[in-house]
Amino acid sequence: MSDPTTSSPLASLEALRGEIGKAVVGQDAAVTGLVVALLCRGHVLLEGVPGVAKTLLVRALASSLELDTRRVQFTPDLMPGDITGSLVYDARTAEFSFQEGPVFTNLLLADEINRTPPKTQASLLEAMEERQVSVDGVPRPLPDPFMVAATQNPIEYEGTYPLPEAQLDRFLLKLNLSLPSREQEIDVLTRHAGGFDPRDLAAAGVRAVAGPEQLAAAREEVRKVTVAPEVAGYIVDLCRATRESPSLALGVSPRGATALLSTSRAWAWLSGRDYLTPDDVKALALPTLRHRVRLRPEAEMEGVTADSVITGLLSHVPVPR
Repeated sequence: MSDPTTSSPLASLEALRGEIGKAVVGQDAAVTGLVVALLCRGHVLLEGVPGVAKTLLVRALASSLELDTRRVQFTPDLMPGDITGSLVYDARTAEFSFQEGPVFTNLLLADEINRTPPKTQASLLEAMEERQVSVDGVPRPLPDPFMVAATQNPIEYEGTYPLPEAQLDRFLLKLNLSLPSREQEIDVLTRHAGGFDPRDLAAAGVRAVAGPEQLAAAREEVRKVTVAPEVAGYIVDLCRATRESPSLALGVSPRGATALLSTSRAWAWLSGRDYLTPDDVKALALPTLRHRVRLRPEAEMEGVTADSVITGLLSHVPVPR
């Protein structure tokens, strides 16, 4: 086990994969995506069918980084105050005091976020963008680091409230969690047969390999990753191409371009480099951009997906040499 007090920021974060792998099987890409989001101070939308370890993944990440985490099950009757907190009247003092909601944590797992009405979904917007919660006109800062990891089911839409484009754009990454392979699923069953309890990560051997200090130091190093003008131009050309695509009714906004710059720099740093390359941009293009575009109805009827459109653009937009 790595010692968080002596390991370099890069070594500490690289050790995360092994620690989380003690609890979660076959979701390496999602683990990397969550680390990239933490490095960029962003938020993540996790999409996958029930039972692919979305909740376990966030809990294992929190345990590996010594971060506090809370889970909120989003339901149709959930109110904004149930998330942000509210003023409570104290009869003994005849005064109102603020009672913090579950959003006051490091990693907030917003489970099935599309099952709650837009008013409650919107209650997260200030927390995600401003890192604070305002109740009765008083802003209250959230802990640092702070990240929202929201989940949604991609195949069940009855009784749901799809997130509007403006709110989807607040998520830095959209990660698709796939079903495990046959070998990976056998590994899952073997672990459970051996006594693995997903509610007891300590017993599974998951230990902290980094802490908030290492994460803060890593963020500073990511900011030092240099970006050549040609690579910055490549990011802009790629995003502009989505706005001109005949398959898309909505392309990537300038905020999406800055998001792709941030995630690509984090990926470059995790790869051990202090400069950005077009390959880094390509590696993070899908998870960073797929939720920032909207297909035209006719393209959707033909079976076109956001991923296929972006993949096609990646093969056509000229790459700087």
